[in-house]
Amino acid sequence: MDTAGLSQREWKRLEGLFLFRGLEREGLEEMLRDPRCTRKRCTRGTVVYSPQVYASSLGVLLSGRLEVSKEHLIVSTLGPGELFGAAALFQTGGAYATTLTARTECDVVLFPQELVEELFRRDGGAAMAYIRYLSDRVRFLSGKLDQLLAGGAEARLARYLVSRGTEDGVAALDCSLTGLAARLNVSRASLYRAFATLEDLGIVNRQGRQVHILDDVRLRSLQDPSQGTEL
Repeated sequence: MDTAGLSQREWKRLEGLFLFRGLEREGLEEMLRDPRCTRKRCTRGTVVYSPQVYASSLGVLLSGRLEVSKEHLIVSTLGPGELFGAAALFQTGGAYATTLTARTECDVVLFPQELVEELFRRDGGAAMAYIRYLSDRVRFLSGKLDQLLAGGAEARLARYLVSRGTEDGVAALDCSLTGLAARLNVSRASLYRAFATLEDLGIVNRQGRQVHILDDVRLRSLQDPSQGTEL
């Protein structure tokens, strides 16, 4: 790819990526100029990766936002400087696990498997950083699964709302209530009852996809299922 089009901010995002921290600028430029490395601009709504569309490449998001979903569930949102495709880069079979959709206009750089393998052969530090990254992702996902399986609907909902963070006391839902119920592994009716309970207790006030946090301390206390239902 032509590196002349990279802005200073984009260079910083690439150089700050854990895989390239051991490389000098010249080494990174060599990788980017390799004809196998490509830059792709995606309009909003473009499916970048899916179980049917996968380039066997490690992707770096230079700008914009990508939504990661599995079936009807929104798993996460990626921002500039983040990786995608790492877990599946060296898989020997099977479909890509999630769907990545551009939520805004996006610019991505794709490093094919062969190019990444060459980097690992000449830079053992990059290979170790990649392994640590995958290990951290496994531990993170395992922890998220443990959280989802622990506690009742109120505890799971409280953990979700706290994890969303708040801006001016408002947590925005990133999926429909049907999708949220599936993500929390509760029925839709149980999710409605959990919201009703928190609202009756004056902890939250839901208005569509905007959840106003009225008592952050009590909401956080609900995350621990060992505390039971004492509110």
